[in-house]
Amino acid sequence: MLKIGAVAAGFTRDLEFDLSRVEALIRHGRREEIQLLVLPDAALGGYLTDLNEPDLDDLPPALDPDDPLIAKVIAMAGEMVVCFGFCEAAGPYRYNTALCVTGDGVLGKHRKVHQPRGEQAIYAAGNEFAAFDTPVGRIGMMIDYDKTFPEAARALSLDGADLIACLCAWPTSITNRAPRMNEDRQSRLFDLYDRSRAAENQVVLVSSNLTGSIGSMRFLGQSKVVGPGGDIVARTWSKAGIATAEVDVHAEIDNARRVLHHLDERRPEAY
Repeated sequence: MLKIGAVAAGFTRDLEFDLSRVEALIRHGRREEIQLLVLPDAALGGYLTDLNEPDLDDLPPALDPDDPLIAKVIAMAGEMVVCFGFCEAAGPYRYNTALCVTGDGVLGKHRKVHQPRGEQAIYAAGNEFAAFDTPVGRIGMMIDYDKTFPEAARALSLDGADLIACLCAWPTSITNRAPRMNEDRQSRLFDLYDRSRAAENQVVLVSSNLTGSIGSMRFLGQSKVVGPGGDIVARTWSKAGIATAEVDVHAEIDNARRVLHHLDERRPEAY
């Protein structure tokens, strides 16, 4: 059995505050014997203030992957597998980046490929989806808008990922915000994409998300663990917390693929 935690929490421009929050979440996860902890996108430095007109004077701080703050998160992880997001500095470019680490170092890295309007003016786009081996299984990562595109999760599954970690900074609708968060169209889409990507590929999907607000952005939370049949096995709703589930990953995937094996039954020549 693998104990998984999907985090819903808020993060800010204050990197020391963010680091202390990450430390508290990892410490809590260790007490709960969580083996895979997935933090949201932008866990170090927060997300953009707006997607229509991002405030260029209030951008997330860009960190080099060798930055001492990154090294501190790696050290905090210890034996736990921890995924977290930050704004990566790479020469003249910024990337919306996720790292997967243990105390031994970086296991995998993903630069967000698909960008909504607003991000394109700030971040360069990544160009690949690749799974990687970890102490808890083979993992692939996506960053929020990536999961809107079925090809992203499919590419990771074809690369052998049994677990997909989707790190999000997913807000309520910016064009037609509902008065109640659970009625917002983005709330429905967020859950729909999580469940669909898991069921399409018959994998375990771990979806984390920001909570709270920054600028005009109000984040949904709704972190969750989804089984390979598209069933939500743990979730946080809109408040901060950790959705925790114990999953026998290989047994659940084998059971889901026992009769219908979607990856084997594809017909790429017809697409």
